[in-house]
Amino acid sequence: MPLWEYERHGETVSVDPTGPLIVRVGGAVDLTVQAAIDGLGIVYLFEDWLQPYLDSGALEPVLEPWWQSFTGPFLYYPGRRYLPSPLRAFIDFINAQRT
Repeated sequence: MPLWEYERHGETVSVDPTGPLIVRVGGAVDLTVQAAIDGLGIVYLFEDWLQPYLDSGALEPVLEPWWQSFTGPFLYYPGRRYLPSPLRAFIDFINAQRT
């Protein structure tokens, strides 16, 4: 299980989570969020994924001053020439979501 990392003012703290239920990010994100809502523990996910639950009050922020910023994922590919159609469609889709 990867460590949870928190950072504030240049200081980084790593936590090795333990407990009866540890879920890796993947297909079980809904399970993870629901477990946190049900009071079984805390969840460590991207803030954007949790924002609706934070806004509704279903979840409360913990250690907020230590949250790391995330500028977003990056897509790397070999060049702009001769892109396969599915990759071009995906890039166009992502760019349309950003605006």
